[in-house]
Amino acid sequence: MRITTIALDADDTLWQNEQFFRLTEQRFTELLKDYTDAPDLTDRLIASVTKNLQFYGFGMKGFALSMVETALEVSDHRVPGTVIAELLAAGRELLTYPIETLPYVDQALESLQDRYRLILVTKGDMFDQERKLAASGLADYFAAIEIVGDKNAQTYRRIFARHTEGPEHTLMAGNSLRSDILPPLEAGAYAVYVPHDLTWSYERADEPENHPRYARISHLGELESAIARFEATV
Repeated sequence: MRITTIALDADDTLWQNEQFFRLTEQRFTELLKDYTDAPDLTDRLIASVTKNLQFYGFGMKGFALSMVETALEVSDHRVPGTVIAELLAAGRELLTYPIETLPYVDQALESLQDRYRLILVTKGDMFDQERKLAASGLADYFAAIEIVGDKNAQTYRRIFARHTEGPEHTLMAGNSLRSDILPPLEAGAYAVYVPHDLTWSYERADEPENHPRYARISHLGELESAIARFEATV
């Protein structure tokens, strides 16, 4: 019953991501301040992004379109074309931020690759995720890369069937309880939560208390110790 495959999330697990969306949210509120007195602009934007996931999926394209939609709604369509253009430019700028890997990532992957098959499981826009992976310099660590539209138990079962010896031999690690922890546990795998200081509200959920295949660590440098604890119990 040894764990043989480690699946890893990308955004805010391997590299910084959410902080750039927060900067774009600030830019959004600055651009709209002269056209609406709505006190909850950020909440309105996030509600629009969440609503539009079913149409645009995750990533910067859906975020940019949701900024435009929200700007029109809160201003009663009074916002000028120049502001719309600046919002779209702010969305495009999300594709230009440098990729900054998080602490312990390189050391952890270097160590893990000698004992485990590593696969990357990330969601979002295909072009953007491929760009970030290439810029990170981490692609060579992974035996397989899966960029998916959403992460649920069915998605993980498909990925585990394709790339692993089965969920009972697989561990998923990531910063989102909703996407990286609860679905793989439901699919029968192990899961390790690596919290990030900035996490989108959509990705939050309650931790699975006292689950035998669940662990929480502070950073990826502690992942091998968590794996050892799991393996000691089987």
